[in-house]
Amino acid sequence: MTQHRINTGDHPPIQQYPRRLRLARKEEAEHLVKEIVDNGIIEESSGPWASPIVLVKKKDGSTRFCVDYRKLNEITKKDSYPLPRIDDTLDALNGSQWFTTLDLKSGHWQVEVRPEDREKTAFTTGQGLWQFKVMPFGLRNAPATFERLMETVLRGLSSEACLVYLDDIIIVGRTFEEHLNNLRKVFQRLQKANLKLSLKKCRFFQKEVAYLGHVISAERVKTDPGKIKAVVDWPRPDKIHDLRSFLALCTYYRRFVKNFSTIARPLHKLTEAKSNFNWTDECEKSFNSLKQALTSSPILTYPRTDKDFILDTDASNEGIGAVLSQNTGNEERVIAYFSKSLGKQERNYCVTRKELLAIVKSIEHFHHYLYGRKFLLRADHASLRWLLNFKEPEGQIARWIQRLQEYDFEIQHRKGTSHGNADALSRRPCKESCKQCTNAEKKFGMERDISVKVLTTTTVDPWSSCEIQKAQLEDPAIKPILEKKLNSADRPSCQEIAPESPATKRYWALWDSLHLKDGVLYRKWESDHGNSCRWQLILPKSRIPEVLRETHDSASGGHFGVMKTLSKTRERFYWDRLRADVENWCKECHACGARKGPKTRTKGRLQRYNVGAPFERMALDILGPFPVTTKGNRYVLVLMDYFTKWPEAIPMTDQEASTLAEEHVRSWISCYGVPMILHSDQGTNFNSTLFTKLCELLGILKIRTTALHPESDGMVERFNRTILNHLSLFVSRNQTDWDTHLPLFLLAYRSAEHEVT
Repeated sequence: MTQHRINTGDHPPIQQYPRRLRLARKEEAEHLVKEIVDNGIIEESSGPWASPIVLVKKKDGSTRFCVDYRKLNEITKKDSYPLPRIDDTLDALNGSQWFTTLDLKSGHWQVEVRPEDREKTAFTTGQGLWQFKVMPFGLRNAPATFERLMETVLRGLSSEACLVYLDDIIIVGRTFEEHLNNLRKVFQRLQKANLKLSLKKCRFFQKEVAYLGHVISAERVKTDPGKIKAVVDWPRPDKIHDLRSFLALCTYYRRFVKNFSTIARPLHKLTEAKSNFNWTDECEKSFNSLKQALTSSPILTYPRTDKDFILDTDASNEGIGAVLSQNTGNEERVIAYFSKSLGKQERNYCVTRKELLAIVKSIEHFHHYLYGRKFLLRADHASLRWLLNFKEPEGQIARWIQRLQEYDFEIQHRKGTSHGNADALSRRPCKESCKQCTNAEKKFGMERDISVKVLTTTTVDPWSSCEIQKAQLEDPAIKPILEKKLNSADRPSCQEIAPESPATKRYWALWDSLHLKDGVLYRKWESDHGNSCRWQLILPKSRIPEVLRETHDSASGGHFGVMKTLSKTRERFYWDRLRADVENWCKECHACGARKGPKTRTKGRLQRYNVGAPFERMALDILGPFPVTTKGNRYVLVLMDYFTKWPEAIPMTDQEASTLAEEHVRSWISCYGVPMILHSDQGTNFNSTLFTKLCELLGILKIRTTALHPESDGMVERFNRTILNHLSLFVSRNQTDWDTHLPLFLLAYRSAEHEVT
C-alpha cells in the first residue's frame, strides 16, 4: 500500500524549540496528545527533528491540534506525481445516467508515513517528543501521495465505472444495475485497502452532482453557476461609487470585448463630474451586455492542467473578491470569479487581516483547481509577503496559516492600479436583501451607504498592527529597514545601506536587536543590568507628538520632568533621537513653563534616614485647605513610605483627628500593614490624644519634625509640591473638581521611574 515519503535530500535535520504555552493551554495540549496516542495516530520519537505545535480554537470552542511544518516544507523535494487533467476527467463522464460521490473519513490519517521518514514529522509540546505514524495535515506532498494511493487502490477499474481526483471519487453508470455493480466493485477495493468513508459527506444515486467545479448530469456537463455568480448577480449600481467598481472590472478585460468603448459609453457618462445619476434603458442595456461579456468566451474559458493558475485576491471595507485565471496565448483568461460580503465582525478587521481573509476564503473556494498544484497568488498588500514566515502565529492567524500549509503557491505583490479585477469584486455592492446590511440599517437607523461608512471609519484602530506597519512604511527613515527585514533576516551590507539617510543608518546599526512582530518593527531592549527585557515599538515620526502628549501632557503623564517622561516613553517606544525630542517637548511645554517657576530656596545639609524594609517607616501630612469640591472635600491626607516612595493621597472633608485616624487605618494600615515609625509635623491633629492612643495601641513609634520647620521632612514636602503642580494644570476654572484628578495623578506618579528607587 502507498506510504507517504518526505524527501529532504542531504539537508541537516531541523530542530525548532517548542513555543511557550500558558498553563491551561499546556494541559490542553497534553490531553490532545494523549487522545491521538490512544487512537494510534502518533508514537514517541527519539530523532533529531522537531517542529512546534499550534493550538487553534475552532468555532465550536473546541481545540484543534496542529503542527507548524513550514520549515520542513521548505526543504522537502517536490513529488511530481501527475494529477489527472480536469477536462479529460469530465469528458469521461459523458453518457452516464447515475452518479455517486464518495468522501474519505479523515483521509490524511488513513495514509501511513514511511517508517524511516516518521522522525521528520516529530513535534514537541515541551513534554516529550512525538512523531506521526500516519500522514498529518500540512505536509507539502500530501496531495501527490493521496492521488497515488487512490489510483493504486482503484487501478484496473475503467473510467466508465469510476473516476478519482485527489479525495474526490465519483462512481457512474449508464443504468441503475450497472451503477450498483460499479459501486460494489469500488467498495470492495476500499474495504481491501482498509479505507473508511465519511457517510454524511457521501451522496448516493444522484441524477445530478457538483464535481470539480462543474455540474454533471445525464444530459451534459455544464459550468457550475457559482463560478460566474459573483458577476451574474451583480446588482444594478445606484450610485457612482458602485458603478466605478463595476467599470473597473470591465476595463481590466476590455481587450477581449469588441467595441468596448461604445458599449460602455452610457455608463461612463454617468461617472462624469457634472452628470446627474439617471439610470436609463440605455444604461441597463450596457450594464447587461458587459455582464454577458464577462461571463462568456473569450474572457471566460475552461481550465487547462498544462497551464499554471493565477489567483488574484483583494479586500475592501465591504467585501472580498478574487479572480482565478490562466495565461493562454500571452493573455489572461478567466476561469472563475468569487465575491463575498464581509460580516459584522470581519468589517472590524485591520487591512492586513482582511487581505489574509480574502486569500484563505478564495483558496478554499477554488480548492478543486488549486489543491496539489503550484499557483501564483497576487495581492496588492505588500505586507502579505511575510505571510509564510510569520513567527509564532496564534488564534485565527494560526488557523489560517495551518490551512494554507497544504497548498503550494508563490506570493507576488501587485500595485493597486494593476489589480482592478479582484479589487472591483471586493467592492461589489450588496443586494437590497443582504441580511448583513439590513441589520446594520436597523441598528444605526441609516441608509446602507452611510452605515458602512460609519462602521468602517469609527472602528479602525490607529494602533493596530496594520496601521502601524503602514505608518512605518511611510516613514523614510524606517521604511528601508522594514522592507529589508520583511524580505530577509540577513543583515544588509555597508554598501547596501550607504545611500540611505543618517537616521536609517542608525537603525541599521541596531539590526540584531530589531525584530518583526505581526509585520511591525520592534526593538528588543535589555536594561543596563541585564535582568529585564522590553519590546519597544519603532515609532514612525508621524506618531511622535501623539505619544509625547500621552507620556507628558496627559493626566496619566503628569507633566513630569525630562527623566520621568523619558523613562515612561522608553517603556514601550523607541525612535531615532528620542532623548532630544523628549527634552525639547518638556522644554517647550507651555503649561510647565507657566506653572514651574525658579527654585529660590537655599539648600541645607541633608540628613539620612536609615530605613531597612518597605513600609517600615512612613510619613504623614495634611495638604490644604483647597476650594470645597462638589463632593465636599477640602483637604488631602498625604501618606508616603520612606523605603519605596509609594504614595497615597486621600481627599477629606475636614482635618479632625477622628477623620485622620479613620482614613489612616482604612487607606494605609488595612492595605500595607502597621509601620514601625510614623513621622509627621507638629500639627495638633497628629498630636491629639486620639491619634496618640491609636499609635500606642498598634505599637507605632510616633516622631515629629522640628517645631515651625516642616521642611525638615523634605520627602513628603517635595511630594506635596508635585501634587500642587499637577492639580494646577488640570483643575477646572472654579477649582471644584480637584479631588477627581487625584487617582490619575497617583497613577502617573507611581508608574514613573523614581530617581532614588
